[in-house]
Amino acid sequence: MAILLDNVTKTYTEGDDAAVNQVSLTVAEGTIATLLGPSGCGKTTTLRLIAGFERPEAGRIAIGGRTVVDAGTWVPPEKRGIGMVFQDYALFPHLNVERNTAFGLKGRDVKEKVRATLNMVGLGSYLHAMPNQLSGGQQQRVALARALARDPVVILLDEPFSNLDTDLRSQMRQEVVEILRQAKATAIFVTHDQKEALAISDTIVVMKDGTIQQKGSPREIYQFPETAFVASFVGQSNLLRGTMGDNSLVNTQLGPVPCHHTHGAAPGESVTLSIRPDRFEMDPAGTLHGRVLSQVYTGEAIDAVVAMQRDNMAFEIIVHIHPEEQIRVGDMARFKVLPHFVAVIRDHH
Repeated sequence: MAILLDNVTKTYTEGDDAAVNQVSLTVAEGTIATLLGPSGCGKTTTLRLIAGFERPEAGRIAIGGRTVVDAGTWVPPEKRGIGMVFQDYALFPHLNVERNTAFGLKGRDVKEKVRATLNMVGLGSYLHAMPNQLSGGQQQRVALARALARDPVVILLDEPFSNLDTDLRSQMRQEVVEILRQAKATAIFVTHDQKEALAISDTIVVMKDGTIQQKGSPREIYQFPETAFVASFVGQSNLLRGTMGDNSLVNTQLGPVPCHHTHGAAPGESVTLSIRPDRFEMDPAGTLHGRVLSQVYTGEAIDAVVAMQRDNMAFEIIVHIHPEEQIRVGDMARFKVLPHFVAVIRDHH
């Protein structure tokens, strides 16, 4: 494993809740992991603990198989084999691209290594350019080249795309991931952007209140959330109370709903069901019917809030309707639930 955290805890002020609370995590070599969560969830603190900018009260951190901190060990940041890419890129304004990339490097082959790395990030012709002559995306690639030139065990990237506009952000996200893949680098991103995490990651680590809520692939996190927080934070979800029935059916106010992932819930057990809005499909023969209360056209879909009624019970759900459907606020519509990727959240989560 490139990175290992074992029951790591960090508290900034005595008496306060831990910023990071007994976090355990492994990141495999050559993979991209993303720490995802809202502000204050502990993701940046976790990154700073790995980098050595903060020291935990408890737990162990190993990088590349070497323990860098535990009860009796402390390896300073500069000796951890870490490359950092910050939000503001942290380029030296008085140094050109070549010298920024080479800063702190030693050895006879520095110039050759720096130029090879800049070629890899597409900046081989910008050796003598100054930072103020570069676009935001180019500055970001210089920061990435500086990190890669050190042959780090892992590269840590703290909200690296947050200062870019929407179009450039999407482009740079793709370019940076391609560069990391080409370099076979291990990387840990920090972001609060769910779509970004889903797009770039091999593994997503969803955090809340200093703890890990769920770890898994983007597909696992989105399709099979294990907690109500994950279901609601990573995309949208309809959370319905129900009782586990037979044959992977969950009895809810929608009626019996086929469930693709039960998380081991037993028949008769009280559960919460997560149904993504795209799991509802308009169907003239559907057993669910309701009135459209509001809708927003996004291009990819129509996001609609629908007032449902079944067995004298009134409730609202969020549905994604195909954009070609002709539907207006106030219209009545019928739906069915698609069985795949409907997941049970067990109460003890």
